[in-house]
Amino acid sequence: VQLEESGGGSVQSGGSVKLDCVVSGYPYSSLCLGWFRQATGGEREAIAGVNDDGSIWYADSVQGRFTVSQDNAKSTLYLQLNNLKTEDTAMYYCAAGPRRRICDQRAFGAWGQGTQVTVSS
Repeated sequence: VQLEESGGGSVQSGGSVKLDCVVSGYPYSSLCLGWFRQATGGEREAIAGVNDDGSIWYADSVQGRFTVSQDNAKSTLYLQLNNLKTEDTAMYYCAAGPRRRICDQRAFGAWGQGTQVTVSS
């Protein structure tokens, strides 16, 4: 599977940005898909994932501010980031793994190259 993220950039605190992840090389409907992020010097953090029934889980750190959506016809996963904070500054990665009922952070084995989001105060 290949994952290609885009849409990152620099934004001021309180602003918004939308990330895209185009999935190729594997049937989109057969995958667990989600988003991770990693700040400089920090550990990779799972922030959202899409379960088999279509429900979406979010990490507490982004709940209520970030929204995952997808366009199956375009094999594309999106992440809308709203009300951004400086602590959201990180490289954001799209992630994939074999489809399972619950696509938690242990479900993922492939990541894209990432797209940088930088939030300034």
